[in-house]
Amino acid sequence: MKFIDQNFMLQSRTAQELYHGYAEKMPIIDYHCHLVPQQIAENIQFRDITQLWLVDGHYGDHYKWRAMRANGVSEDYLTGGKYSAWETFQKWAETVPATMRNPLYHWTHLELSRVFGIDKLLSPKTAREIFEECNAKLATPEFRGQALIRRFNVEVVCTTDDPADDLRWHKMIAEKPFGTKVIPAWRPDKAMAIEDPASYKAYIEKLGEAAGMEINTYSDLLDALQKRHDFFASMGCKLSDHGLEAFYAADYTDTEIAFIFKQTLAGKRPSELDLDKFRSAFLHDMAVMDAEAGWAQQFHVGAIRNNNTKMFSLVGPDTGYDAIHDLSIAYAGNKFFNRLASEDKLAKTILYCLNPKDNEVMMTMAYNFNDGTVPGKMQFGSGWWFLDQEVGMRRQMDALSVLGLFSRFVGMLTDSRSFISYPRHEYFRRILCDVLGKDVEEGKLPASELETIGKMVQDISYNNAKNYFQF
Repeated sequence: MKFIDQNFMLQSRTAQELYHGYAEKMPIIDYHCHLVPQQIAENIQFRDITQLWLVDGHYGDHYKWRAMRANGVSEDYLTGGKYSAWETFQKWAETVPATMRNPLYHWTHLELSRVFGIDKLLSPKTAREIFEECNAKLATPEFRGQALIRRFNVEVVCTTDDPADDLRWHKMIAEKPFGTKVIPAWRPDKAMAIEDPASYKAYIEKLGEAAGMEINTYSDLLDALQKRHDFFASMGCKLSDHGLEAFYAADYTDTEIAFIFKQTLAGKRPSELDLDKFRSAFLHDMAVMDAEAGWAQQFHVGAIRNNNTKMFSLVGPDTGYDAIHDLSIAYAGNKFFNRLASEDKLAKTILYCLNPKDNEVMMTMAYNFNDGTVPGKMQFGSGWWFLDQEVGMRRQMDALSVLGLFSRFVGMLTDSRSFISYPRHEYFRRILCDVLGKDVEEGKLPASELETIGKMVQDISYNNAKNYFQF
């Protein structure tokens, strides 16, 4: 009996009917991910399953790395580069049985089944045969990067890109289309990161080169970013993204911001108050820019990063040493969006929180600023990062349903660097159908309206994102 069978996660007949009748075949719009554009453009052929799944140069799956470290696997297998692809894979196979009840257990077997057609459970006993079967398939054209994306009927992919990026890989993809539209998304976090003056000055010089101008003042910075914003728009970009510890909405004057910027470029480290003021001004100016361009904006809020300083110095950022933050977000968040709404400069906005205590906070914050112009203009986004799992998804769906309109939700995204993360959309859709199916079975939703509920499933799976982003 297969573990990942056709009714995996579907615990009622109604859930099964909703999934197979409405959700299963809908296309995917992956409006936020971290795929590397160069790898898409060059139609990467992975050397082996270890490169695809575990270690790809500096990049890797930090979800798996955290689990392997917790299982007693040496860092040398992950970022040390001391062991062969087989030896690293073998350590992951030893770890997988220990991940039961962790989403990695489901994701691993979903990906083996949906990508490679392998329905065996990964363990030390099956590791060698699975390793060899995956590698044999990865050596064929049907398993190159672009084919892996198309395999899952992905219509649109939005990568995450810095304003200083020349987007040459996006140009290459556009010149040789492969059936999935690949669009940049604007992520200006580095242009706000004045806490390290030396690194910031180096970045500002890079941004100035990209914009074809010198950046000496805060006004110059905004001019340079506007030029890059326009360039991103010319490349099809229609949404931005910000990774924040919390919202910022301190009071400030233009004179103060100009002085803080000047002092930072001169090498002076800003005070906490100056940081708060600069971030508040910068985020407001970026939000205005997005609104004037007709873009959507995303705010991912609540991560505390690079907590293990020893490992950060050895292996760098984004390697599995980030965690959930617990800062307050309600007051500053509402103040931030209220100013934009008062100025009629509030773009379509999706809010994501990393701390589940903030689900209802985020939800009510978003709905304070819907204005009737666009369905779901301000909304609470899908479970993110540590919340991108069954319990987190169900809690997000409950908060959204109880305090807003679940039917207007733009649904799932991968938020991943992996070419084979698309089964996460299937996982999300199965949970979505199970939630609604359970409500029908318990009489909380009318069984007579199954077609209407099925249409809602299709909207959340695909139609809402298509209409919202207008790619």
